[in-house]
Amino acid sequence: MTQIILAIESSCDETACSIVKNGNEILSNIVSSQINVHKKFGGVVPEVASRIHVENISVVIAEAMEQAKVTMDDIDAIAFTQGPGLIGSLHVGVQAAKTLAWMYNKPLIPLHHIIGHIYANGFVDELTFPLLALVVSGGHTELVFMKDEWSFDILGTTQDDAIGEAYDKVARVLGLPYPGGPAIDKLAKEGNKHYVLPTPKTEKELDFSFSGLKSAVLQLIQREEKKDEEINKADLAYCFQETALDTLVGKTCKAVELMHPKQVVLAGGVAANSRLREKMIEAMAKYSDVHLTIPPLWCCTDNAAMIGAAGNTAFKHKFFGSLDCSANPCKEMNI
Repeated sequence: MTQIILAIESSCDETACSIVKNGNEILSNIVSSQINVHKKFGGVVPEVASRIHVENISVVIAEAMEQAKVTMDDIDAIAFTQGPGLIGSLHVGVQAAKTLAWMYNKPLIPLHHIIGHIYANGFVDELTFPLLALVVSGGHTELVFMKDEWSFDILGTTQDDAIGEAYDKVARVLGLPYPGGPAIDKLAKEGNKHYVLPTPKTEKELDFSFSGLKSAVLQLIQREEKKDEEINKADLAYCFQETALDTLVGKTCKAVELMHPKQVVLAGGVAANSRLREKMIEAMAKYSDVHLTIPPLWCCTDNAAMIGAAGNTAFKHKFFGSLDCSANPCKEMNI
């Protein structure tokens, strides 16, 4: 039976709408990015982001419908990101979804942003359960275990900074542009093993912490300046990246050994990091019974197709919301 989902994503600084058929066929995927606007501020300005969402949301939805060659009569449900994210940005997408659902009498599917990132892998590979997802982005660093297609168990999460946030902060200290992840990844390729940074420690084995690593970078720079030594930015970028990514990969391997998944997937914006991809391929090679899926770059950044993919599974499980639901910037992954 054909199932067509109209999906909306507006959790941060991308206004996106997608039409997805049967969970894995993208009929359209429109994304209006604000990155050039926020780049001059060195990060996303929430009030500016929400205002631009208001300007773009109707245009993006209309373009997605036109490109997919569908009408609202063809749509089976409206899926949208309820949270987490920036409250003002989320609110614009939520109101748009609720308006369409009310006007055309369509069911609503409120979704957790990270579930969308996980399901984005389904566009390039069949998802096999039990599954382990390493979620890495500007706001999230989590290990999520799925024993089946609609259960989510968070094995570990960050105790302070998310990995993407740490990249942005270290990039700022090094005088690199926003967003910091791509800038550090590029510069680190020119670096060598020179500096030493402490490995992040956590009380719980599968939790993450990057605040101390960020502080260690700043302290190292200050020590070198006191000695009148010039900082080799490429070497420091290399050291920071290797230390941070070794933590991600090491804890993922521990989770694999504890939970015995059939598949491991990367999810989130930092999944686009070239060095993380290399390290994951190398690390997972020793687990012959575990299939590794690395999403293409377009699947890593925020988009509405991933919400449509997750929405398809939610529809099958009758996971619906009502017209009184609202944006939830602190939404938890509890199904």
